[in-house]
Amino acid sequence: MALTPPAPSEQWYVVHVLSGQENKVCDNIKRRVESEEMSDVVFKVLVPTERVSEVKKGKRSETKRKFYPGYIIANMHLLDEEGGLVDRTWYFIQETHGVIGFAGTKSKPIPMRLREVESMLGQIKERSESVKPKIDYEVGETIKVSDGPFQSQPGVIEEIDNDKGKLLVSVTVFGRPTPVELEYWQVEKEA
Repeated sequence: MALTPPAPSEQWYVVHVLSGQENKVCDNIKRRVESEEMSDVVFKVLVPTERVSEVKKGKRSETKRKFYPGYIIANMHLLDEEGGLVDRTWYFIQETHGVIGFAGTKSKPIPMRLREVESMLGQIKERSESVKPKIDYEVGETIKVSDGPFQSQPGVIEEIDNDKGKLLVSVTVFGRPTPVELEYWQVEKEA
């Protein structure tokens, strides 16, 4: 028994695009929606990103990182009431430069479940409001402390707390290994 597709405004799809071209494809679709008057079938196009803070060569910087590299998310009317493709929307997306296809299917796209959409949109909102530290370290890795009272000392990472951006690092104090909690930006990879 075939399931009835969601209402046109509730249909969200994952579109596979050329890696590294997500923003370009998204902008291209948005421009074409206006110029080709497709706003009645293509409602929203997103590149889910998060703000990431990192330290390079002692300088703190903030960048945007995609959480689904190679994919964009589109809210569009692609399936009619009987589950058939809406040709106008299908060809519009397929003919967009940089689009490879729809994720998870070869023939007919399947819309995301409502709870998946709500979860994803919640993540996008949450991640756009806060800056997540970029932690590129592993437990057991030897690092060098770059800031604070233990500056220039080597240490070994014992624990990583990604959510708080903190590391538990074992440094040698008076000839004994001592665990010290440091911010991710207070250490750097050993050269």
